[in-house]
Amino acid sequence: MAHTADHSLIKLFNLRVLNSLALVIRLFLVGYGVYQDKTMVVKYTDIDYHVFTDASRFVTQGESPYNRSTYRYTPLLAWMLLPNIYATPHFGKLLFVTCDVLSGVLLYHILCLRGLSSDAACRFCALWLLNPLPIGVSTRGNAEALLSLLVLATLLCLELKRFFMAAFFYGLSVHMKIYPVTYALPIALYISTHGKLEAQKRGVFRMLQRLFNKELVLFAAVAGAVFFWLTLAFYCLYGWDSLHETYLYHLTRRDIRHNFSPYFYMIYLTAESQWSLVLGLVSFLPQLVLVLLTSLAFHADLPFCCFLNTAIFVSFNKVCTSQYFLWYLCFLPLILPRLRLSKKQGVGLLLLWFAGQGLWLMPAYYLEFEGHNTFVYIWLAGLLFLFNNSFIMVQIISHYIPETVQQRKKTE
Repeated sequence: MAHTADHSLIKLFNLRVLNSLALVIRLFLVGYGVYQDKTMVVKYTDIDYHVFTDASRFVTQGESPYNRSTYRYTPLLAWMLLPNIYATPHFGKLLFVTCDVLSGVLLYHILCLRGLSSDAACRFCALWLLNPLPIGVSTRGNAEALLSLLVLATLLCLELKRFFMAAFFYGLSVHMKIYPVTYALPIALYISTHGKLEAQKRGVFRMLQRLFNKELVLFAAVAGAVFFWLTLAFYCLYGWDSLHETYLYHLTRRDIRHNFSPYFYMIYLTAESQWSLVLGLVSFLPQLVLVLLTSLAFHADLPFCCFLNTAIFVSFNKVCTSQYFLWYLCFLPLILPRLRLSKKQGVGLLLLWFAGQGLWLMPAYYLEFEGHNTFVYIWLAGLLFLFNNSFIMVQIISHYIPETVQQRKKTE
């Protein structure tokens, strides 16, 4: 009887069944979203989706997508969503849903390459494919699924030693959104030490000496070319707006709306100060230092290093919203197989993460919907959330068994 139950469980997590179920759930919610948008006061579709669609409409009229206020993305996204205007307004959601499910497929193949059985890989993929957060984000029309797909495609190609394709996807991901630039150093170190166990034994200085090999030069040249030519093409089309709104705005951004960032209240109070720009730039220093340290320490296990770099970038960013969490959650199925936490510890860390968000959401609700002055409480909740995230990252690092260059060499 037990054997039959186990066999049924294995069949349940068959990759095709899992992908089909994930797709059906997402398509159902896309359809439900159309119904809710038409019949209810509270809309299902994310406001950003309307921004994307409006930007695409300007493109069809031969104008700049930046004529749509608050459109602060690469023009490539507006061009990709032109079928929103020419075919159906729901094309973008269907595209994001497809990217979401394809991300699960890439996770499966990466897990198999990292030594997991097909059944085990399916179970860990389910943590992404059946996760309510990415399901909700993609079906509401947010474009984060595109980035998850590009980043995971980069990791898969690196695992397969297809450096040209890895560089193409990486250059495209950085063009789409700037945060994957935090993977540049660990990717460079990963490529330079791939299959070279002695490079780890000779210290950081010797390792840096080995950076300039043909694989790394190829990767840097292709990724740089993809990023440069796309950026240049859109600069020629739309001028300074394409550079400022896509990249420079995010470096000097001073968002005074409440968010999870520990810097939120400081930015709010100094919005009119002459030092506000300087303070905004200085806030990048903790991210820079921590990302540098984790890159040097954990680059041999690239998915784990990317997870840490992204979690650090998001947690210490001067703007932090719920959709940013997807940037590091897409790596979670890749690191859980090597995480040696008991079920009690795992559940405890998960509850701690949700509790931090809940404590922030309470004062945020009273500010946004009741009009109460709860700025200080939101700031304190943001600091607590940062502490929780930092504690969780420390626990993950402490209980994680990273893949070494030697272990990679044995699997090749």
